[in-house]
Amino acid sequence: MSAPAATLDKVAELRAQLSDPSCLDQSTLARALYSTDASLYRVVPEVVATPRTTDELIELVRAGLAVGLPITGRGAGTSCAGNAVGPGLVIDTSRYLNKVLSVDIEAGTAVIEPGVVQAMLQKEVNPHGWRYGPDPSTSNRCTVGGMIGNNACGPRALGYGRSADNIVELEIITGTGELLTLRPDAHGSLLDKLRALVLDNLATIRTEFGTFSRQVSGYSMEHLLPERNFDVASFFAGTEGTLGIITRATVRLVRDAPLKTTVALGYPTMADGADAMERILPYRPTACEGMDRRLSNVVAERIGPHAVPPLPAGEAWLFIELVGDDAAEIAQRAQAMVDASGAIEGWVVPDAAEAARLWTIRTDAAGLAAVALDAPAHAGWEDSAVPAPRLGAYLRDFDELLIRFGLHGLPYGHFGEGCVHCRIDFPLNTENGTQLLHDFMFAAGELAARYGGSMSGEHGDGRARSELLPLMYSPAALSLFGQVKQIFDPQNLLNPGMLVDPEPLNANLRIPQLRRSPLAMKNPEFTLEVHQCTGVGKCRANTTKAGGVMCPSFQATGDEKDATRGRSRVLQEMLNGQLITGGWASPEVAEALELCLACKGCRRDCPTGIDMAAYKSRVLYEKHRRKLRPVSHYALGWLPRWGRLVTKLRLGVLGNFALQTPGLSNLVRAAAGVDQRRPMPRFRVGRAASQQDYELGEVAGKRGPVAVWVDSFTDAFAGGQLVALLNLLVSVGFTPRVITQDACCGLTWITTGQLDGARRQLTHALDVLAPIAEQGIPIVGMEPSCMAVWRSDAPELLPDDVRVPVVADSIHTLAELLGSLDDWQPPSLAGHTIVAQPHCHHASVLGWEADAALLRRTGARVVTLGGCCGLAGNFGVERGHYEVSVKVAEHDLLPAIRAAGPEAVVLADGFSCRKQVADLEGSTAVTMAELLVAHL
Repeated sequence: MSAPAATLDKVAELRAQLSDPSCLDQSTLARALYSTDASLYRVVPEVVATPRTTDELIELVRAGLAVGLPITGRGAGTSCAGNAVGPGLVIDTSRYLNKVLSVDIEAGTAVIEPGVVQAMLQKEVNPHGWRYGPDPSTSNRCTVGGMIGNNACGPRALGYGRSADNIVELEIITGTGELLTLRPDAHGSLLDKLRALVLDNLATIRTEFGTFSRQVSGYSMEHLLPERNFDVASFFAGTEGTLGIITRATVRLVRDAPLKTTVALGYPTMADGADAMERILPYRPTACEGMDRRLSNVVAERIGPHAVPPLPAGEAWLFIELVGDDAAEIAQRAQAMVDASGAIEGWVVPDAAEAARLWTIRTDAAGLAAVALDAPAHAGWEDSAVPAPRLGAYLRDFDELLIRFGLHGLPYGHFGEGCVHCRIDFPLNTENGTQLLHDFMFAAGELAARYGGSMSGEHGDGRARSELLPLMYSPAALSLFGQVKQIFDPQNLLNPGMLVDPEPLNANLRIPQLRRSPLAMKNPEFTLEVHQCTGVGKCRANTTKAGGVMCPSFQATGDEKDATRGRSRVLQEMLNGQLITGGWASPEVAEALELCLACKGCRRDCPTGIDMAAYKSRVLYEKHRRKLRPVSHYALGWLPRWGRLVTKLRLGVLGNFALQTPGLSNLVRAAAGVDQRRPMPRFRVGRAASQQDYELGEVAGKRGPVAVWVDSFTDAFAGGQLVALLNLLVSVGFTPRVITQDACCGLTWITTGQLDGARRQLTHALDVLAPIAEQGIPIVGMEPSCMAVWRSDAPELLPDDVRVPVVADSIHTLAELLGSLDDWQPPSLAGHTIVAQPHCHHASVLGWEADAALLRRTGARVVTLGGCCGLAGNFGVERGHYEVSVKVAEHDLLPAIRAAGPEAVVLADGFSCRKQVADLEGSTAVTMAELLVAHL
């Protein structure tokens, strides 16, 4: 997709006007990354900017206005109404303008840059007893500037207010290029024009605006009334970047009450729960969330039954938070609320951990709602709101509306303020899908308006709902919007197409464009998988601190192209074919995937189920099919083959001489595409581990046979992991038997995209392992990434849907096997500190729960890390990846080892993890078997 010559000239003029144009990126890759947000819409920008200072941001906006480029401000890009995409200049403030400048502990205010993430602001102020009130479900990655732009709320806005209610002062640059400070009763030429407009339209403003708390559609003119002291700062919230770009904000903080209690109430239906709002709100809840069994079932199916704790009787539930300073008062208020609620059953849940499990159901559901139905569910009618007393009736009518249109959705939301979220399975990939979307949205808008509601309750109108504003506002009110826009942005360059003179809501939709793409039509399954990414951006959050893995490369670089979402967007553009035109071999695709560690963290942590490791393998397969591959694909992708050759020919000594001798090892690295700073592993001397004779004594154990599957890494490289495992199994009472036949899972073939070779390896391994599994003999694996292949990749690569599940069910980690024994007790490790680094595939595919439970039983102090070690198989070995590999290790792994001290034990079952620890820290990490055997 080439830009018009006039637009290109404007970009060139913009570049010429800047003192340092290096903040601009006009590459196809950057334009692809920012062509969409978390919405249905695709609008390709002409240039993307990541300003590094406030002065640079101001200069950038003024230059853009001077050359006539449309300007769209963007935070984390989590907007689900298309508010953060635009056709000209997109300015990303999240990359660099993300600092808390100061905190006034006495006054309870903070001065911030617009790109500050909400959770980071919380982290700064929480130790002082303060919090920033609004907390949407994306709070660990959304920016406060973006929240102000959309007037974001979240569940606790019920107690702490919306973004508009938490603003003290804003500094903005308007569409006239003027730098303004917005505060109550502010003056100035532009603001005096606005004041005069308000005074001329008091009746319209007093009757149509501010009718209930979640009326955030359009401009919130009520803040400008004389009785509100012309609070132009609060008015600016929700203007969606159409009136100005925030350069600095002073936000109001609220006291975080020290005591919290959760109440869970069960009802026959969600509408019945909504009917109870008038009985519940007098008890001053801070948050009140509603959902029903449809969502809890989705969470249980997608994450696992353990993700849904027991719930009160009923088919729908309210989760309510009460806060305060007096435990007795909160307990009394909670019980009184339960008694008055009319619920089938109500629980008071004062325990914080138990309450967190309940709230997590709601958090998980927010992402899963998009992939929970038989067909993909989309944003659009995402966050309508009606006054809380009318919510029950609205929900009943809304369900009937879905049925009338033949659509499905999973409503839930902030019931205390009447706000309802719902993603709907609009058939956007069909011929009449866009028209159906249009017709439903107008019908839904009419329904909400009939209940005195708002098209948007917290995410803004954007491209999705601006066209619906005439359904809830009079011509006089709409005229006001246009006049306000004219005052602040006379050229209509700030986020055009939003709120004032909007584009049709079914224009610029991303999915329908795929119907014109040959590549997408030829690869429908891959297209569907890649488009599961809805853009909610959890991959941008620091998930590792919460035990997650995703997304290690983004944590290291902070670059959108290295987030799971960024890669998904590039693949979507590849399939679209208009902007990225080179298909599988496109350089933009290669660059986006280059730093993907294939950790599979997104497979578990992404709420929409993206598996970027699998997508990367597919891209590499298609790109190199029937072509010469990079040398590292042969050197590292065939590593098990080379290992077997070395051990079969007893070349371990010679191999080690070549790999460890300075000069010679440099040549080997260079030839294999390995970074020169990466130490090479040592081959096992003599026979392969699986072929050696082990003196285990009498092994006719009472627990029967267990087959030990020796992976290619354990088989070929030095180490005593297998001996430790065999001795442990004997001590437990098993009769271990090493599988001596080659049964390589093809992991390295998979990660390098050699999928035909991977299928051959897997088929051979299946022939070896299936007869054992069919006898009911448990198979214990040693390398987590190899075991994970059977539970993730093998079902997708092999057509054998009979034997593959049998093998997958039969392969166990050591912890899973030991955890099944009721009469076995692990040795005591009391007094020891263990730093446990779960292999990424272990955490994301196999699950770490069994290992965590086993370690708890030892009595040791265990520090379990989230995040990747950074080596990730061949990734950290390959030339060009070393710096990122080290930076990933420095995020979680290495600081934890240093903090624990030299006496701590580092536990790592993954070969890569152990090697990374040895390479970068000079420490020796042990496997679970080695740890337990050493303390028998």
